[in-house]
Amino acid sequence: MQKNFSYPIVVDELTRTEKKYHLKATNKDLEYLTEVLQVPAVKDFEAEILLKNNPKEHILNVSGKVRAELELESVVSLEHFTKVYEPEFSLVYDTQMTYKEQRALLEDDNAADVPDIIENGKIDLGQIAIEQVALVMEDYPRKEGEVFEFISEFDEETTKAQNPFSVLAKLKK
Repeated sequence: MQKNFSYPIVVDELTRTEKKYHLKATNKDLEYLTEVLQVPAVKDFEAEILLKNNPKEHILNVSGKVRAELELESVVSLEHFTKVYEPEFSLVYDTQMTYKEQRALLEDDNAADVPDIIENGKIDLGQIAIEQVALVMEDYPRKEGEVFEFISEFDEETTKAQNPFSVLAKLKK
């Protein structure tokens, strides 16, 4: 059974020429994306992805741009609002690297750009696009211009009287 918004590509079938893919979510896909991204609604989702395979060096370059129009809920006012994300990305895959080799590279030099690994000879362009949007989404979304302000329900005198350190200060005197 194929997942919604899934566009698997078999890497061995790619030629050396650049190949461009345009992904556009259907209404059923938008429902799936709403669940995956855990937002009130996904109104539009599309991606332009470019693949460039270099079989001699065992490298697959994946780059592109995703456009997602999401309905979010403000953590300040709890009102729903719409926000558009348009992340651009560039990923590098090593078509022959194993997890063991990747781990060894990470242990040698944490700052090095270590290529991603291709699992089962395939990459999923849909999952790559979803991941790019998820990476740029805010953890605590709020409408533009909203600011959280804390207003104490106690006046300054009551707050000082209830401060546990004020008791220690009295004992010290």
